[in-house]
Amino acid sequence: MSKATLRTFIADVEDLPGVLNRVTSLFRRRNYNIVSLTVGRTERPNISRMTVVLEADADGAGRIEANLYKLVNVLWVEDTTEAATMLRELALIKVRADATSRSEVIRLCDVFRARVVDVGPEALVAEITGTVDKIDGLVDVLRPFGIVEMVRTGVVAMVRSADEAGEGSRRPSSPPDGRSPASPEPGRNMGSATRA
Repeated sequence: MSKATLRTFIADVEDLPGVLNRVTSLFRRRNYNIVSLTVGRTERPNISRMTVVLEADADGAGRIEANLYKLVNVLWVEDTTEAATMLRELALIKVRADATSRSEVIRLCDVFRARVVDVGPEALVAEITGTVDKIDGLVDVLRPFGIVEMVRTGVVAMVRSADEAGEGSRRPSSPPDGRSPASPEPGRNMGSATRA
């Protein structure tokens, strides 16, 4: 039995009400804790991209992928854990920064290439985009100043272009079983949901 590690799955799903619930229910039923979940629109109409990060071993990952394909609204799934993948997350961090500490907090933000997007008399808000480790690093150095509030989007993932070019297109233009994605009712969609 292989060791459980953090694994990243990306899936294209039909942009319909209830799809997010069906996918998360699959993980709940199999007792997997979702570490990060993001959902958003893609370049194709009526198709959303889900990025799910969870802890599983290699056998469990294979079962997860197979079970996701059994869901009628899931069009394509890939475990990108072993692929050359770009992983990014966005965070907004509100940190205590009065007149005496503000310049030091801004300097630390600059080191991590974070942008200061709001400044008040007693605090400022930094925006950072990057890998999970980069964001964790900024949080660690800002913690002594006092983090008032933080929100993170969760990870989004995309396989690098070099991998795509070497293997041809990884994503089918239509589902493997020939299904065509259904169009959502006008004014109804899955929207953007995030959890980190």
